[in-house]
Amino acid sequence: MNARIKLFLNSKWWQEIAIFGFMLTIHLLKNDWVEYASGESVLAALSYFGMLYVHAQINRFFLLPILLKQQKPLAYIGFSLALIGVFTIVIYEIAENFLPHLDNYPCYQRGFVYQMASLTGTFILYLGPTIMLKLYREQKRQQDAEMLFNEMQLKALRSQLNPHFLFNTFNTLYGISLQFPERTSDLIMKMSQLLRYQIESDQRQYVTLEEEIEFVTSYIELERERLGYRCDIRFEYKTDSENGYKISPMLLINFIENAFKHGTGTIGSCFVHLSVNVSDGLMEFRLENSIPEKKTQVVSTKIGIRNTTERLKLLYHDKHDLSIEETDRKFIVSLKLHLKKIASCSPNDCA
Repeated sequence: MNARIKLFLNSKWWQEIAIFGFMLTIHLLKNDWVEYASGESVLAALSYFGMLYVHAQINRFFLLPILLKQQKPLAYIGFSLALIGVFTIVIYEIAENFLPHLDNYPCYQRGFVYQMASLTGTFILYLGPTIMLKLYREQKRQQDAEMLFNEMQLKALRSQLNPHFLFNTFNTLYGISLQFPERTSDLIMKMSQLLRYQIESDQRQYVTLEEEIEFVTSYIELERERLGYRCDIRFEYKTDSENGYKISPMLLINFIENAFKHGTGTIGSCFVHLSVNVSDGLMEFRLENSIPEKKTQVVSTKIGIRNTTERLKLLYHDKHDLSIEETDRKFIVSLKLHLKKIASCSPNDCA
């Protein structure tokens, strides 16, 4: 949005000046004050408009907030009519005794009915944009408060998520070191890369989808080292635009962690099948893992899945569809997520 438009929408003073100028312009054009070339006629026009404007301001700042806040609409209507009556008499007296009597019969000399109509019309003309701008400010305040609350929630969720990921990754590394101690040094290097991504992405609201997929790939390779031949691990990724989409970081990893943690706990054959397809901004994530016939007791706090579900609700609202299904033989996670394109994100989002 243009900076000047933002300044106007967020500044009450600029709004008042704009509304005043708009009303004055309409008033002068409506009453053909442009026909009067003398300074006397211009001064009379401004004086008359000033009285109409003062009436509108008194109603707005005194009657409207006091009576409507107390939920007294009938009293507000009654006092508004009384105020119009008082100002009609005041304008009539000032017009008769102080404003100049011009030959072409200006509007302030057209009687009580005309003055009442002018006062009412000017007030409505003034109140309309004033209420609209007030509603805009209130809505923006609510949106800002909601965004702040969501941001605080996301930070809290991430603070829980990061130790959860560390715990699972160290467990994986420990399992590999017991079976293949000679590989430990290489695996520590791979793990450091995963942790580096986790730390760096934690400072960003969004990352490119390719960065997230590269992180997922590295984690799967780490698990492949641990499980070896006994587990059928498949991962397919297709997209219609390389580096074309953004996603919240560490959003997919918990589903994948769960698949390896609960689906590969026995010595027998097992499988983890993952596919990610992106077309026209729609990402279809499908993950299937085996359920062992003899389940081993695996300690699970379920923090990861719960946090990911909450993050999806906060960040993607109605732009995602998550389903989790369990059968006798396998566990299935299906996620459809509408991604934004990189070109549509602001520098702060992708920085």
